[in-house]
Amino acid sequence: MPLNIVQSPSPNHSDRQGTPVSLVVLHYTGMETGQEAIDRLRDQEAGVSAHYLIEEDGTVHAMVDEELRAHHAGLGFWAGINDVNSASIGIEIVNPGHYWGYRPFPVPQIDALIELMKDIYARRRLTPLAAIGHSDLAPDRKDDPGELFPWPRLAAEGLALAQWQKGEEPPAPDYEDALKMLAEIGYGVNLSHPIAPVLAFQRRFAPQLLAHGLTPKTRQAIRWVHGQVMRAKLG
Repeated sequence: MPLNIVQSPSPNHSDRQGTPVSLVVLHYTGMETGQEAIDRLRDQEAGVSAHYLIEEDGTVHAMVDEELRAHHAGLGFWAGINDVNSASIGIEIVNPGHYWGYRPFPVPQIDALIELMKDIYARRRLTPLAAIGHSDLAPDRKDDPGELFPWPRLAAEGLALAQWQKGEEPPAPDYEDALKMLAEIGYGVNLSHPIAPVLAFQRRFAPQLLAHGLTPKTRQAIRWVHGQVMRAKLG
């Protein structure tokens, strides 16, 4: 479907310093209305931005040129990358989030996201490994786009890794090996305090296990996702 793209430029951007784009970071806006989010992302005093924002009806706002570094990720880490802003394209998806009334993402909104991501992936030769959530790179402070986000739709289009499903039950690794696998998937893991990345993993890859802890089922899911990542890296 053709995208309805509106130019809504933000002054909040900087130079990528030559860093190639390897990630697409998905956020929810976490504000009461989409217009509030658009206004904030264009507010020079706020200093935050994204490359794109997608409204619930599927309207896409182009806010920062892809060649520039938008200010969307904040402090975080993913798969060896410490400056995620420089290495990523940020997409804000209008949704009130957990504070204002988290709800499912409408079909037209996700349809638009898929078309936008297909275009980005084709131009930049990205793979399903590129798509991450804000909570994946900053699990100590973020939980978006959250457990209701339809990652399976993106996976079906080859835009994201698949979620673990009941029935996919490889041998559960032990506690320490599970955390090592979590780090190899891409998460920043503090072995002394691993709760946040475990929760982020569950939100992204096994929402049916959210807040269950590092149980045998979660460890099975980690091994299964780890296998996906290793196969994807091998091409």
